[in-house]
Amino acid sequence: MIPAAIVGLGRWGRSFVAAMQGNNKRLRFVRAVDVAIDTARDFAAKHDLALGADYADALADAEVGAIVLATPHSLHPDQVIAAARAGKPVFCEKPLALKASDAARMIDACRRADVVLGVGHNRRWWPAMQALKRTVETGAIGKLLHIEAHNSNENSNNVLGGWRTDPEESPGGGMTGAGLHALDALISVAGSVRWVHALLSERKPSPAPLDTASALLEFADGTSGLLATVRATPLFWRVHAFGSEGSVEVLGETELILRKSGEAPRRVLLDPVDSLRAELEAFADAIDGRAAFPISQAQMLQTVIAFEAVIRSIETHEPISLRE
Repeated sequence: MIPAAIVGLGRWGRSFVAAMQGNNKRLRFVRAVDVAIDTARDFAAKHDLALGADYADALADAEVGAIVLATPHSLHPDQVIAAARAGKPVFCEKPLALKASDAARMIDACRRADVVLGVGHNRRWWPAMQALKRTVETGAIGKLLHIEAHNSNENSNNVLGGWRTDPEESPGGGMTGAGLHALDALISVAGSVRWVHALLSERKPSPAPLDTASALLEFADGTSGLLATVRATPLFWRVHAFGSEGSVEVLGETELILRKSGEAPRRVLLDPVDSLRAELEAFADAIDGRAAFPISQAQMLQTVIAFEAVIRSIETHEPISLRE
């Protein structure tokens, strides 16, 4: 079992701990780091975590065999690079970085130190998303022509302050949160983005903003794409890939619909999985040399490159070309 430190005990950090403690023999949290010691103390005690406020102490702890980051986005680059320099494998919740140049530095630091780098795009472990990806890759819907993704939630009604509502930490309205999951889902299926034109429509300032973000994309092979996220509407996830011989649509974590010409649509319901546990188990497998982490470093970088382009397009109101 790999003893790990969780850095950041906000909602998502606590979700990581709950997914692993007592449920897993691959990775277990033994230490926690959070600047809000008083509010974290009861949770740490419940899960038998040594608690401290100094990240450097966790990096210096010989017992800690891996680092998991669930911290504000702007902290990720320095924290990942520090973990690499300490020789600790590091898993970073998305976004890996807000800038492609930072993501490249992080990837390079981990490569030079020969430590595993994982990133938290948990939707890639949803059963329906994995089935959609297999369906496209096997050619069951013919040549991929177009793909759409929509991820929305009510987080802006629930998170009324702090760094998640800071435009410096979370630019592009809902793009940094729910929208980035949709963008990464598109890249996981269609590959790198070469052109994007995005729009942010804002109807109400923080707290509890009402905004929508959308983007028209073109991928390197010519596939077209659409993306949308709404920051104040009931939870919704949809990815739909259209091919020359059919289409495959995902609704939520476990539902998939396959459509073929001349056939009735086929609806498939899959067994659910704990995607947070699954991605940390994949991280543990990579540390132990059982398998490479399923998201390649090239794709980690591609997602940040595309995300930065979306934000730049929103800010400039112009299309952004990523052609070399």
